[in-house]
Amino acid sequence: MKLLCVVGTRPEAIKMAPVIMALRNDNAFEVRVLATAQHRHLLDQVFSLFGIAYDYDLDVMTPNQTLPELTAKLITGIDSVLESFNPDMVIAQGDTTTVFTAALAAFYRKTPFAHVEAGLRSRDLYSPFPEEGNRILAGHLAALHFAPTTLAQDNLIREGIDACKIVMTGNTVIDALLETAKQDVEPGFTLPENSRMILVTSHRRENFGEPLKNICNALRSIIAKYDDVCIVFPVHPNPHVRETVYGILAENDRIKLINPLGYEQFVSAMKQAHLILTDSGGVQEEAPALGKPVLVLRQETERTAALAVGATRLAGTDEQDIIDHVSTLLDNPNEYRKMVIGTSPYGDGQASMKIVRAVKDFFHL
Repeated sequence: MKLLCVVGTRPEAIKMAPVIMALRNDNAFEVRVLATAQHRHLLDQVFSLFGIAYDYDLDVMTPNQTLPELTAKLITGIDSVLESFNPDMVIAQGDTTTVFTAALAAFYRKTPFAHVEAGLRSRDLYSPFPEEGNRILAGHLAALHFAPTTLAQDNLIREGIDACKIVMTGNTVIDALLETAKQDVEPGFTLPENSRMILVTSHRRENFGEPLKNICNALRSIIAKYDDVCIVFPVHPNPHVRETVYGILAENDRIKLINPLGYEQFVSAMKQAHLILTDSGGVQEEAPALGKPVLVLRQETERTAALAVGATRLAGTDEQDIIDHVSTLLDNPNEYRKMVIGTSPYGDGQASMKIVRAVKDFFHL
């Protein structure tokens, strides 16, 4: 069976790497990888780490590209690969424009599409944008759904997806994380002795502008309030992010603004962090497995399993709300301990092997 794995961004590469490797280790499949390169440099970092070479490269990203422009490039580029390779199945992970267009291109050619990390829902079509719409649309075009949690599985069933097409696998990010966390890697920065480090990431489109300014102002206030706290902020390359972050937070001795870290280095940074502030979906899944509390810089999240067990909390993007949430965890050891669970609600690190078995079952292999 010929399988085409489509990957566009760094988070997708992290979550698809264990799947690609597991599929390639099975003689039943001929596996090829298509990189759309929504995140060019960040994507290449992850592929290099896991020793994955891509067979097709669309290289679609250009500065300040609109969503319609990106979508048009992706749909035509992916279709050309489908025409030449003619796979028996297309597999993609998550909720980016790459994933939606991969599902649509496969549908147009009547090729089964398998959706990794299916069923996540925020229940607000415009938050996160455009991810919530992307994953709903991709899900309703999919022939096979790999749900990371029972909550995700239930979401799909409520939307009318045939339960026979849903496989509960856990999340493949835990497969990648547990393997990477075994390594002792320097994160690439040094911290003041006896400091409590807050690791921050923010890159989502809906936080551009005023929300990101609020986040940065809150960080500046936290540093002023706590002498023993330092902040490490790997800054996303998007100009909307970099201009705001550097404009507000540059030239502070206890705020380290650094370039995005490689995945190994970022896992090491999470291990060293006292707590994590993020609007990233992947970090909400990874950090609980490392015993790190996460404050989510969004108004809502589709990663509700971590909320349910208390490993994450919604902090939003209001400046004072962020300060209050962080202060609670820095000042109150009991509140902090409530969030340190050290296990993941997203699986046991065997999701990739469950996906391989499900694909073989789909083709009666």
